[in-house]
Amino acid sequence: MRRQLLAVSGTAVLLAGLAACGGNATPRAAQSGDAKALSGTLTIWLMSDAQTNWPDLVQQVNDEFGASHPNVTIKLSYQSWSDKVAHLDAAIAQGNAPDVVELGNTETMKYILNGALAEVSKDDYENSDSWIPALENTCDYNGKLFCVPYYAGAREGIYNSAMFQQATGSADFPSTEADLTAALDKLQAAHKDDKAFSALYLPGPYWYAAMSYVAAYGGTIARFDSTGNWHGTLEDPRSQQGIQHFVDLVKRYNHGDLTVNELHQSDVLGKQHAAVIYGNGWEATSAATAPAGDPALADVLKPAIFPGPNGKPLPSFIGGSDLAITARTQSGEAAKEWIKLFTSAKSEALLASKNTLPNNLKQLDPLKGKPETAAAANAVPEAWFTPLAPGWAAVEKQNVLVNMLNAILAGQSVDQATRAADAQIDKLINNPA
Repeated sequence: MRRQLLAVSGTAVLLAGLAACGGNATPRAAQSGDAKALSGTLTIWLMSDAQTNWPDLVQQVNDEFGASHPNVTIKLSYQSWSDKVAHLDAAIAQGNAPDVVELGNTETMKYILNGALAEVSKDDYENSDSWIPALENTCDYNGKLFCVPYYAGAREGIYNSAMFQQATGSADFPSTEADLTAALDKLQAAHKDDKAFSALYLPGPYWYAAMSYVAAYGGTIARFDSTGNWHGTLEDPRSQQGIQHFVDLVKRYNHGDLTVNELHQSDVLGKQHAAVIYGNGWEATSAATAPAGDPALADVLKPAIFPGPNGKPLPSFIGGSDLAITARTQSGEAAKEWIKLFTSAKSEALLASKNTLPNNLKQLDPLKGKPETAAAANAVPEAWFTPLAPGWAAVEKQNVLVNMLNAILAGQSVDQATRAADAQIDKLINNPA
C-alpha cells in the first residue's frame, strides 16, 4: 500500500544488545543463564517508517534481543516503499533474501503464493487472540499463517472544518450518514456558483470506497466455497445494495469527471473544490502542502469518523504492515524470537503512544476515543481486505471492479454490471498469476 513516507533506503549493522549502531561488530561471548544458544547473523528489512517514526522501538527490541541472544548479530536494513519489492525479488532470486522482512499488507499475497514465506504459528505471538481480523487475514492462506500483523491503517473522512462552519453553523463532522448528507446538501447550496465544487468528492472508479459500502451491507467481492474454489459475489443482493449506495452518493455529490480515479483527490481538497474526501490520513498533509496543496489549510483540515449507512462507522479497507520470515532462512528461530519482541504488547503500546494503530483490538480500543486516532481506529474493527486468492492480482490488473463501476455510472444497471464482473472474476480468481 502507499505510504506517506518514502525515504531513501539506508543500512545499519547492529550488534544486538548494544545501545549504539556499529559496523561489522563481533558478537559477545555467550552468557550463562537462560539465554538460548542461538548464533550467527539475523538479517532484517524494515521500512523507512520505522527509522523515521519509531527508532526507539527498534533500539529497544534489539537491546532486549541482544540480552537474551548475545551470539546473534543483527544486520538491519531500512527500505523504501518505492523500490522494496524490486529489491526483495532480486534478493530472493539470488538466494540472499533477508531472514525477516516487513511487507505492506497488499504485498503479502504475492510472496505467500510464490512460496517465499515460511509458515508461522499464531500461538507464538502475544495478543494473537485479539489480532485485528482483517489484518490477520492478510497473512492467512488456506488455513495457514505466513506472517505476523505489525500495525494497522484505515481510511477516514478528511474535511474542511471552516467550510462546514460557514455552511452548517458547526465545524464538527456529523456522526450519522443522515446528518452528513444534510450537511453536504447545505455545503453544495453554499457553493452552487462553483461548478467544480463537490461537497463530497467521491471518485466514480474508487473501488476501495465502493467495496467499503459493500462491506457495510454485509456483502463481499468473492468467497471461497465448499468445492475449494473462489467465486465472485458482487451480484449478491447485499453487495449490490452497497454498490448502489456508493453510486448514489457519487452521482449526488461529485461534480467532477466521474471517470477520474482517487489518486489525486487530495489536490481537489487542497484547491478547496471539495469539502470532504474519504481517504488515507496522509492525504490531509498532502492537501495542505505546496505546490499542489494549500499550507493555509494545515489547521483547517480535520480527520473524522466516516459514518456508514447502518449507524456504524464505514468499514475500511485495512492498511498496514506485516512481518514475515522468509522460507529459506537459516536463522528461523532467531527470526521468530525477534518478531515476538517487535510485536509484543510492550512494543505495540509504544506504537500506540505514537498514534500508530497497533495490531490487536485490545490495545486499539483506547485509541478510539483519542482525537488524533479516533477516525481510523473506529474504522478498523470491521475492516475488510481483498480475497487472498491465487488470481486476485489478475482481477486487479484487468480493472474488473473499476470497469464495473464505470459501466454503472455510464448507465448500465447494477444487476447487469455485477453479473458481468462476477463472470470475469470467476475466470481469473482461481488461476495463479
